[in-house]
Amino acid sequence: MNAKKRASMNEQTRRRLIFGTAVGALVLVTWLGGTVWSRWQARRKLERETKDRQRFTVSVARAKRDTATHELILPGNIQAFQETVIYARANGYLREWRVEIGDKVTNAQLLATIETPEIDKELDQARATLRETEANLELARVSAERWQELLKQQVVSPQENDQQQSAYQARRADAAAAQANVARLEKLQGFERVVAPFAGTITSRRVDVGALVSAGSGTVGTALFDIAQTNPLRIYVNVPQADALDIRDGLVARVSVTELPETNFEGRVAHTAGALDPASRTLLTEVQIPNRDGVLYPGMYGQVKFALVRTNAPVIIPATAFVFRPEGPQVAVLTKEHRVHWQSIEVGRDFGTRVEAISGIEDNTPVILSPSDDLVENMIVDVRFVETGPREQTPH
Repeated sequence: MNAKKRASMNEQTRRRLIFGTAVGALVLVTWLGGTVWSRWQARRKLERETKDRQRFTVSVARAKRDTATHELILPGNIQAFQETVIYARANGYLREWRVEIGDKVTNAQLLATIETPEIDKELDQARATLRETEANLELARVSAERWQELLKQQVVSPQENDQQQSAYQARRADAAAAQANVARLEKLQGFERVVAPFAGTITSRRVDVGALVSAGSGTVGTALFDIAQTNPLRIYVNVPQADALDIRDGLVARVSVTELPETNFEGRVAHTAGALDPASRTLLTEVQIPNRDGVLYPGMYGQVKFALVRTNAPVIIPATAFVFRPEGPQVAVLTKEHRVHWQSIEVGRDFGTRVEAISGIEDNTPVILSPSDDLVENMIVDVRFVETGPREQTPH
């Protein structure tokens, strides 16, 4: 009994020892776990606080595509819409002139008459010749018909008949030639009346009554009048290549002249050459200007102003956003997560407070103003958006 009792007591003691050891180990593990967890939490808190202290607050503005108008001013000479020299088309003497310089004339209005005695005589002679050839033609026709009947009766030979038919055809040709000559001389006689080729203003009268005039043009013929159509007027300008794509038919242009400094005349682009001059790299452009009141004169020097909106306008960024780094021209832009990204750009024109970015950046991209060297790639920053104000007209 004593042995069993002692064995039972030893087993209980062993169990109490194991249980106490397990409880002690559990308490130790729990204490160690709590200590490690608290230290890990404190470390995470310290890291967050340190990271927050290192986080930058940056001012950000949005890059905008250049939608402002560009004023393009080009010089040019005002010209008549149509202008020509009227030459004599018939030889003779000036019988009378009916218009003077400055007179407004309509289309086909009589300007002068020319006395053409030689043409009149030639026309009389041509008409007489025509009558003679018509008489010969009638005789040849009758003879040809008679010989045709004789051939049917076998009274004459085919060869004799063919000769008569050929003679008839020859007389027909003579009559046609005489008729054409009469028509030609009648047309020349019609040029005794000098008429306006279009409605306009007589800008020069070069002959007086009784002057001998000769048909032709240039140095051969006699110039009688200069006529110009002054409503509308036209002015040609040479548009630089940089603005050529923005010029289109119907575009409004403002024309000004020194003599009328307070007045702008509205015109429109009527035509362009459709190709650049390879020597000057410019686009020849025609602007038409209404001139109903006759205020503008052909030959005036003027300036043409275009308000252009560029078709492929570059993006404009604030000048403070642009920096030049070892990698070249760059701007600091923001991603969706407010992370910093250094973007390389190609710089165009500098307008002082704004700079053109020809490539490398898109419209409405947020850019950091006055970025510091402490901003590194992929850094998260706090953002404060800045309104850049209304867009001003970009100088040209």
